[in-house]
Amino acid sequence: MPFTIAEFFGVFRDYNISVWPMQIALMAAGIGCVVLLIRGGVYANRIVSLLLGLLWGWMAVAYHFAHFVSINPAAILFGSLFLCEALLLFWYGVRSERLRFALTRDARGIVGATMIAFALVGYPLLGFALGRRYPEAPTFGLPCPTTIFTLGFLLLAQPIVLERVLVIPFLWSLLGAFAAMRLGVTEDYSLLVAGVVTIALVFWGGRSSLLARRTVKPPPESLGMSAPLADREGLGIDDTA
Repeated sequence: MPFTIAEFFGVFRDYNISVWPMQIALMAAGIGCVVLLIRGGVYANRIVSLLLGLLWGWMAVAYHFAHFVSINPAAILFGSLFLCEALLLFWYGVRSERLRFALTRDARGIVGATMIAFALVGYPLLGFALGRRYPEAPTFGLPCPTTIFTLGFLLLAQPIVLERVLVIPFLWSLLGAFAAMRLGVTEDYSLLVAGVVTIALVFWGGRSSLLARRTVKPPPESLGMSAPLADREGLGIDDTA
């Protein structure tokens, strides 16, 4: 790592001091996404996608380009990827509305909702229990909690989320876990868990859907025969008898 743990948390301190009181607005955006998810509405999906895209754009500019780059030149690359993620959320969620979010009672729904709650409440509480104190504590709107938050919403996307939108948050979950191991940031291990569980559930759901499509018997019309004829052949009836 090109920086020490003291420098790493020093970036959080400088960020939190310089952007205050934007943390309130960022948390309000996260809570707003949850409210829209629960209440729904005509434009709920687009507004949620818009807010998620704005969060990723904010992290690119306000964190990576403005602060993290001071200790890590790779922040230019990271910020560019975060901007790409923001554009993907705008394109697929706002412009074409291909991202539709819904609370469900299956594994994806339960895990997704848990991850969203953890990002907003559990992550800061865990950090506090581990000795993180403001302004050095990572707040919502910084990459780790916000990536977990986004992965939670992508798990709630119906139908299964587009891989293009998922790849950058997943890659960041791996990179964040690597940094956590090198720097001893225990709370960021949750980022790795979120990324791996998300990929597992999305893959499992996609594989289940594919198998379901393969096992569905095609309608008689698709075989070039009428339904009555198909039924008679299925019963073994010989019309020439």
